[in-house]
Amino acid sequence: MKGLETYGSDEIVKKLEKLENPIFICTTATTETSNIPGISGAGASPELTKFTPAADAELILNGKVSCMDEIPQTVVEGDAAPTPSMLTKASVDLAKPAVMILDAGSEIKPDTEKFTLSEKHGKNIATGKAVEDSEEIFQKAYGLGKVLSDKHDYIVIGETIAAGTTTALGVLVGLGYDAYGKVSGSMPTNPHDLKNKTVKEGLENAGLTPSKNNDPFEVISAVGDPMLPAVAGVAMGAEIPVVLAGGTQLASACAIIKAIDPEFNFSNICLATTKFVVKDETANLLDIVKQIGDITVNAVDPNFEVSTHGGLKNYLDGFVKEGAGAGGAMFLALMMGHDIDEIRTSIEEACS
Repeated sequence: MKGLETYGSDEIVKKLEKLENPIFICTTATTETSNIPGISGAGASPELTKFTPAADAELILNGKVSCMDEIPQTVVEGDAAPTPSMLTKASVDLAKPAVMILDAGSEIKPDTEKFTLSEKHGKNIATGKAVEDSEEIFQKAYGLGKVLSDKHDYIVIGETIAAGTTTALGVLVGLGYDAYGKVSGSMPTNPHDLKNKTVKEGLENAGLTPSKNNDPFEVISAVGDPMLPAVAGVAMGAEIPVVLAGGTQLASACAIIKAIDPEFNFSNICLATTKFVVKDETANLLDIVKQIGDITVNAVDPNFEVSTHGGLKNYLDGFVKEGAGAGGAMFLALMMGHDIDEIRTSIEEACS
């Protein structure tokens, strides 16, 4: 299929192409880890990153931002790189699935209809005390996955959380995976040293030694974020196919699933992200996924090389890459019969 490269079995892609009633979920959450200067590019300043999840949700569902004065964007010399929620908005407008905002624990609440799992946002993982109610979030999300299975053919679930690749790194390392230096990021220069230092400090303060024998909820509580147990819960509770819309963070959710149930069968679950994540030379998503299990990764290429919107070309230079379920939303539009040129045109119109 033009605009799509699949790593692993294409059986789930063939299955999804025949289904007609999906739901797209954008999971919002906050981690105070994003306040660390230089660790995240998902906002014009560290102080503004807490607004990004709410603003993304508002853009996707309402088409405008209410929680802040301007649309969140990555600051780039020249044209600004549009927030990935614009890619998501344009794609879901084409595909027309049901859309849900799932608040797993956001400091700034989006001014939208939403399903709330927790009122508590995540703390800085360097403290070793990041999430107060990880198991409770998981259980509520698990139940939601069951309910949605009766109403839809498949679920596409993504996330918006600044510094999410750092918290994902914390969980991957805490669960015994070789992930240092392999997680992606929203800037061309990936601050691996800062991410690694923050994770190591958090694990030490929590008294945790990396191991596949660690309790996953203990690891999330120490160095994770509220989004991770939410996505893992929905995916495990679902009795229908699930598309995990994203890269590093969604791979970390798979690691949580594997830790909860080592015999879990991932044949009904796949990842869908952008080519900008899969081809990221500062990271290695495919290696992380391979360590976890036999999980198909789908990479969407919107071919921004020919885009008429200058800001979108910043994605080609390593800015933004993914977020707010953008890769999964474009993948969903492909599954619903829209070609990649149509999807790119819709994105250009939205960004204009």
